[in-house]
Amino acid sequence: MQPEYKNPGQKPNWRASLTWEDLKKDPQGLVPVIIQDAENGQVLMMAYMNEQAYEDTLRTGLMHYYSRSRREQWLKGETSGHYQYVKSLTADCDRDTLLARIDQVGAACHTGSRSCFFQKIVEL
Repeated sequence: MQPEYKNPGQKPNWRASLTWEDLKKDPQGLVPVIIQDAENGQVLMMAYMNEQAYEDTLRTGLMHYYSRSRREQWLKGETSGHYQYVKSLTADCDRDTLLARIDQVGAACHTGSRSCFFQKIVEL
């Protein structure tokens, strides 16, 4: 069951300026998506979309992805309750990567961390 938007008029009625066909896909037909917190700019995660995930995201205003490991669609938050409400969706200059600015409910990472990017490698 998908969550309801907090305000009745908040659910998007978007008309996308780019269609799925306008995007450049990898050899598996997927497009990477960087997910960023719209409020503070923190990068939360990176995932992939296929055409169905792209269309479902535009239709619902909730982030949908394609899992390469499970080979299936997934709605972020469907099992955890940690939904991602889309604030904007932007393509990079080459149209081969998307940036989703979202309102994150709870943790973005399956580990329970707010962001998937918490394993420091080097730091100045």
